[in-house]
Amino acid sequence: MDRKKLVQYLLLNALVSATVTGGMLFWYDRNYRAVIQPAVIQATPITNVSSSSSTELQTDIAVKISSVVGAGVLESEIVVIRFEGEGELNLTSWQLKDDNGNTYTFPQLTLYQNGAVQVHTIAGTDSVIDLYWGIGDSVWSSGENASLYDSQGNLRAVYRVP
Repeated sequence: MDRKKLVQYLLLNALVSATVTGGMLFWYDRNYRAVIQPAVIQATPITNVSSSSSTELQTDIAVKISSVVGAGVLESEIVVIRFEGEGELNLTSWQLKDDNGNTYTFPQLTLYQNGAVQVHTIAGTDSVIDLYWGIGDSVWSSGENASLYDSQGNLRAVYRVP
């Protein structure tokens, strides 16, 4: 194969690779990166918390649910919680809930600035970056809300599962 054909082949290969990669990133961005708008937030009813609790989203703490991955597939389901504030955030006794009443209560855990933790639906051994719910069935489904409540029952973050 002469050099001219080799260069043409390499350029064609680079063009096809860039096009496919760009297309996949565009598709992913459109289908899996949900943006919660205040008008579509539907708070989950709170039970067994003090009367000072609130179902209105409170934003004074910079914590968010940044993604829900693998919804509907038990082995793949992961919820990523990120702290974007300064200092540290104690998540002890905070709760992660779905629209069907499934509730995960956080063990003793502190997130530091720009820190994150992954909550897996399956059983496993907790670490500083991975927590395991230990449920035998998938929890998350497309279109429902993942809601994060602080230890007093105040709604701190909501993420609509894509």
